[in-house]
Amino acid sequence: MKVAILGVGTVGAEVANVLIKNSDLIASRAGVSITPVVGVVRDLSKHKDSIIPLTDDIDSVINRDDIDVFVELMGGIDKPYEIVSKILERKKAVVTANKALLAYYRNELESLAGDTAFGYEASVAGGIPIIKALREGLSANHIQKIMGIMNGTSNYILTNMMNSGVQFDEALKKAQELGYAEADPTFDISGFDTAHKLLILASIAYCVHAKPEDIMIEGISEISSEDIYFANEFEYAIKLLAIAKRGEGTLELRVHPAFISKDKMLANVNGVMNAVSVVGDAVGESLFYGAGAGGSATASAVISDLIDIAREIRNPMLGYKAPLESAPLKLLKPSQIRTKYYLRLKVADEVGVLAKITNLMSQNNLSIDSFLQKAKSKDEGCATLFFTTHTCLEADMLKVINSLENESFIKAKPFMIRIES
Repeated sequence: MKVAILGVGTVGAEVANVLIKNSDLIASRAGVSITPVVGVVRDLSKHKDSIIPLTDDIDSVINRDDIDVFVELMGGIDKPYEIVSKILERKKAVVTANKALLAYYRNELESLAGDTAFGYEASVAGGIPIIKALREGLSANHIQKIMGIMNGTSNYILTNMMNSGVQFDEALKKAQELGYAEADPTFDISGFDTAHKLLILASIAYCVHAKPEDIMIEGISEISSEDIYFANEFEYAIKLLAIAKRGEGTLELRVHPAFISKDKMLANVNGVMNAVSVVGDAVGESLFYGAGAGGSATASAVISDLIDIAREIRNPMLGYKAPLESAPLKLLKPSQIRTKYYLRLKVADEVGVLAKITNLMSQNNLSIDSFLQKAKSKDEGCATLFFTTHTCLEADMLKVINSLENESFIKAKPFMIRIES
């Protein structure tokens, strides 16, 4: 089986390396040899040490009749969609690790692919076989809940903040020095990378085809040392979570930082590691843990798809051979979500402030679960108050925050984090 690699960067180079280094093992497992015969790059001068032939003429490669599978590792959205569409129109198999492409165009690509093999295991959580698990191993289950840590950069930053007490900017700088964060880390720390992955899983688990703009997406850049202080006081960890929850005919899809109890398995997934918890109505909870990024882990997932194609395994791309007979799940608006909340407030240190806050919360259906006031330092002119609530409606919490912002005793923008169990 001849393979073309479109985009020979860190991952593409490692795909070629593993295919060559482990060729005997892979051939034995696949039943045929899998050979990378050409790679496409933008600038040939930057890839003089490649172990496979390279070209910068992508059209000449995608029109070759002798290529059996095209591995798309270019990155981006619209240009890869154009190229992959052309390949699928020629009935040639495709493997991709491009989660952004799939977040926006997975349904269109499924229609184009038809019975043509299309693999994308590497698009979510690197080397963790979560696509295969949802599409095959757990296919008998109604998936009740998915909750995962799917971005190693954000997880490293939050782990460093929790363990070392450093501020966000310092933790980010350290991640960049170690190569865990890009020079421009916006995509990772804003939650969009995680959201793209969640949307892919949601299509398989729930047959719901939302786009990023349809769901709640929040990042980690506003988390402070004071939030870390509260988390440690109350035995929480802070994680950037991808969450899908099935209700009665409804589905929540959201990405945001959250408090989770330190006795939960996900709370102990640290550093750049990823983990995904899946709850099925038949199987119960399963936890998938492993390396979520990096050349080797992602290459491992890419090659697993190549081996499936060589074995002529043809799973439906998004996991459904026929339309669901039941009514589609309705995607909840962010304001309709119900969960517990943490609220951090900087307030004037004066009599009656606490009573005003608790009265405002009760008027908006918020019930306080716990309260903590942090001792102020000598140079502070205000007090820091922390609240957690019982389960309530997101819309009610937002009303309280909006009302507090207009109060003269509030000295900084209120900050909220959701609490997940």
